[in-house]
Amino acid sequence: MQKKKKYKGLIFVISGPSGSGKTTLRKKLLQKKGLRKRFSNSISFTTRPKRSAERQGKDYFFISPEEFLKQQRAKKILEWTKYLGYYYATPRDFVEGELKKGKHLILCLDIKGALRIKRFYPKNTVLIFILPPSLKALQNRIKGRCNKTKKEEIRERLKLAKEELLASRHYEHSIINRKLPDAVRRLKEIVLKERQNIKA
Repeated sequence: MQKKKKYKGLIFVISGPSGSGKTTLRKKLLQKKGLRKRFSNSISFTTRPKRSAERQGKDYFFISPEEFLKQQRAKKILEWTKYLGYYYATPRDFVEGELKKGKHLILCLDIKGALRIKRFYPKNTVLIFILPPSLKALQNRIKGRCNKTKKEEIRERLKLAKEELLASRHYEHSIINRKLPDAVRRLKEIVLKERQNIKA
């Protein structure tokens, strides 16, 4: 475990089950006037091939699987996940560089990743969990997003969602995403309040 350093910036980690709207909320928040300049866009490592419109160091840090393992061994990776055979990870040097400058970051991570970030930066990490209005609403959202997906996969997603909802007790804040504008407003309130707390 690293020595606890004092940073000027905060890491806001948003989690929630598939279909909760966490990615949309993050995007809407970063569009808010007055917040964009204080936030840094978190750039992840990935081992997947770069797409034609993507730029190195802007969309991702594109690295080889060998480089990923090298970074991991050097403890330069805060958290990681594997999706469709490719690794995605949050780089330590980038995050710490932004925090030292007083910039804030907002990440969408699964619960395992969120808790790892909190463990590394306990005083600078704010965990926010996005809740659906109900399990029925969540089920409808998952079905809407996965209309061509097999029923077994939908069942697996719902099972995982229920487990994630139980884990939300580890988070400092929770937002029920009934109506998007209200959820965005609540998210902004949390961000502004936490920013004031770290300045105090």
